[in-house]
Parts: sequence; structure tokens; C-alpha cells
Amino acid sequence: MPSVLAEPRIALTMRGLSKTYNGNLALDSLFLQIRPGEIHALLGGNGSGKSTTIKILAGVVQADPGGEIVVGDTVAGVSEWSPARAHAAGLRFVHQQPAVFPELSVAENLALGAGFPRGIGGRIDWPALHVRTKELLAKYDIAATPKTPLGMLRAADRSRVAIMRALQDRDDADSGVLVLDEPTAALPDVEVAHLLDALRSYAAAGQTILYVSHRLDEVLSVADRITVLRDGRKVDTVEAKGLSEADLIELIVGRPLDRVFPPGTSDVTEDAALVIRGLTGGPLRGVDLTLRRGEVLGIAGLLGSGRSELMRMLFGAYPIDAGTVTLDGAPYRPRTPDAAMKAGVAYVPEDRHADALLQGESVRHNLSAGQANHYFRNFVYRHKQERADSQRSISDFLIRTFNDEQPIETLSGGNQQKVVIARWLRRHPKVLLLDEPTQGVDVGARSEIYQLIRKATDAGTSVILVASEPEELAHSSDRVAILRGGRITAVVEQPMDAHRLTELMNSTEGSP
Repeated sequence: MPSVLAEPRIALTMRGLSKTYNGNLALDSLFLQIRPGEIHALLGGNGSGKSTTIKILAGVVQADPGGEIVVGDTVAGVSEWSPARAHAAGLRFVHQQPAVFPELSVAENLALGAGFPRGIGGRIDWPALHVRTKELLAKYDIAATPKTPLGMLRAADRSRVAIMRALQDRDDADSGVLVLDEPTAALPDVEVAHLLDALRSYAAAGQTILYVSHRLDEVLSVADRITVLRDGRKVDTVEAKGLSEADLIELIVGRPLDRVFPPGTSDVTEDAALVIRGLTGGPLRGVDLTLRRGEVLGIAGLLGSGRSELMRMLFGAYPIDAGTVTLDGAPYRPRTPDAAMKAGVAYVPEDRHADALLQGESVRHNLSAGQANHYFRNFVYRHKQERADSQRSISDFLIRTFNDEQPIETLSGGNQQKVVIARWLRRHPKVLLLDEPTQGVDVGARSEIYQLIRKATDAGTSVILVASEPEELAHSSDRVAILRGGRITAVVEQPMDAHRLTELMNSTEGSP
């Protein structure tokens, strides 16, 4: 198809994009236009079509026949689209886990994208590379030198180097489109604001940005317009100004915020499942806490308050210096995670990729991890029983996958997390420790995860929940304990609101 001049006020148009996988329509006739110089957010839950859209744009997945992509003055049918065509049209992509190398210098990381300049005899022209890198660092306002090891930069600046590498061959700040796929997912909260500030400055200079994220507060703070997908179809494109998180949640999941989180348990007993007294170790200076049977007890605390250390202590993965813990009235002091598991305690860690998932393995093997003894009988491994249990878990725990042999890394973040949670809940634990269970998870999957948690508490499991978002704690917990200065400074009963939790986390009220 010949190239024609696109409408000047539109930087990117996707028209009639559809994609079918195994007879299932993952994307249905998407029409989306992005204006030059805007930050346009793309939102949606699991299976909404976000990832499929980005893969089609990048040329790594071919759309069903009939669609069209327009970038600047390039118009192409989807059958003609490819990674080379996307790059030539000015599309640049930075993914959730940017392929940067901390042990290499900033200059070397940039050269991995554009190639090393060569001098006489084909040798690397280091002076030329360093001059070019210095110019780019000044242009993107990154406080580093060409020789600075990337690992010495703060996390947000490492992400900015990945963006700089993607854009380094473009002289015009207002050409092409930068596609950012979950750019803050791997960043600590304190670094997120730095990256968002940088994105605003890029857009102010004319850079068009397509921003894919599940973090609604960030989207509302940085986006000009927002497009929401649901079940492969576009729900709407709206101006970000004036929207609230509740408005966005309703667009994404199709129901109001108060219906996203299942109601709390009404018959929580005063009977104690876990009693902690004077627990000391690491940043903890004497934690007193009681977990009632069948409840969700939230833990609210700032970064560094000891939330994760508390969870790991209870799972036998972090040393306890002093204090006592009783589980079902009996002394409980696990020396190892294996001892905790045998006592009926389960733990979903904050970083599922590093600490929970078996990368490269199937959904089935991730579900049955740690349960080999259950399937090994008389020197024979019962594969048929493992398959049956796996298929039942996929249904019971709302896991969206083509089959249980699908590699775990090909699932969305929400479905990966449901696999991890299912692995534990199949064991019917007495206590379930959840550290940031919805981190990197969209709002639709978040709702399903809390449905699973409530189903477990209804069956008798008691839950301790760590979450960074006060709004999430307020809606999903029966009570919330405030962890500050290494101690529990307050316990808030329902009804509660996020503002009150935020005040208690940041104030000295109740502090020792």
C-alpha cells in the first residue's frame, strides 16, 4: 500500500485491529488515535487486549487481515506490518523489564542499541561514543557520565537510560511514538515520581507517548487522555482531567469501586489463630499482634517499616531475635520455610518473579511445585492425577490460560499471581501471608484475587495482608494494623477509610 500523508494532528492511528487466538477474539476491531505530544494511557484488565495491541504495534504479532496502522506519513495494512516497518515509522518500545546491563557503563548500554562507532581498523571509537553519550545525557537531563556504571544510577534513571537508548537515533523530539509498557512496575515507589516527571518533560518537548500501566494513580497524574479496553473491545477514550480512580475502575471492570472488593467476613470470631508478642528482629522492635480466625488483617506501613521482614519471620525466612508466637494456641517459631509449611503457614512473597514462580516451567508444574510427595506413590509419579488437579485449579482459581502446559512467563501478571496463590490455597493453610499480592496486577485481576482470598477465609484460613495502597487495605481488610517505628502503633477496625490509614502511617500519633 503506498504511503500517504496522515492527518497532521494525529501521531498514531490504529484502525480495525483484530486478533484471534485459537478461535478466541483477543482484540475486536480496535480504533484508536493518539495526538502528537500527548501522553495517552492504555488501560484494561487481564484479557482486555492491551498486550495484544502492543505486540501488533511492535510487529511481533500479526493482526487478523483488514486492519490498518498509520504513523506520521506512513500508512500500512496489518499484513505489511513488521518490526522493521514499525521501527522505520518511528515507533520505539521500552518494556516492563528494560534490557539494560547494570555492570556496563552508560555509554556501553547505549551502544548496545545503536552499535559501537568504529574507527581505523574497525576498532571501537571510544571518544566518539563518549561524546555522543555526553550529548544525550545532557539532552535527557540525566546526572551521569558516559563511563558511569549503569548500576550506580537510581532505578528511575536506569529506566530513563532505556528510554534514551530507544530514542537516540531520532533527532526530532516531536517525531514518532514512544511506547512504554508498564515502565514503573519494577521501580520502587520513591523512584516513580522521578520517572513521571521525566515523561512530562518529554511530552512538553513534543514527544508522543503511549503509556500502558495498571497503576491508576500514576495514570491520572501523567496522562492527557486515557483509552480503556475490556474483553478485547474499546470501552471509551476520555480526557484524564477531572477523572477519579473510582471512575477509572468502573470503566475498566464495568462496575463501581464498592463492588470490586468482596465484602468482609461478617462472622469473624475472637478466637485467635496467631498471637505475636514482643517480636523483635531487623527493623522490628517489639511487635504485638493478634490474628483472628477467618479474618483478613491488613498491615499498613511506610517503606522500611518492617512489613516484609515481619512476613518472612513468620515464614521462617528471617531471623527472630526475641519474642513469642503461638499458632492455634501452640508455640510456633519456625527455623525454616519448610517448618512453617508443615505447621500450616503459607507465604506469597512480594516479588513473584524472583521468589515464587518457576520460570520456564508450565502452569501445571508451577501449581504443583512443592507437592511432589503428593503425586509420587510406589516409585511412580501420578501424572494423570497432577493434570486433573491442575485443570481443576485453573477453573477454581480463575486462571486464564490456553492449557496447563502453557509456559508460566506467557501469562499476564494477574494470572501468574493467581497461580502462586492457587499453589498455596490448594494446601488449605491455617495462615496465609500475603506480601503485596496485587503488585503488578490490573484492577480486574485484583478483584478476582480478593474473591479467592475471601473464599479462603470463609473456609477457615486466616490472612495477614501487606499492601502499599491504603485504599486497597481499607476495602479488603477486616482490620488494619499500623506498623511504625518497628512497632504496631494502632489497629483500625471497620468501617475505615484510606485517608485515616494514610494519616496514621505518616503521623506520630500512637507512636512509642
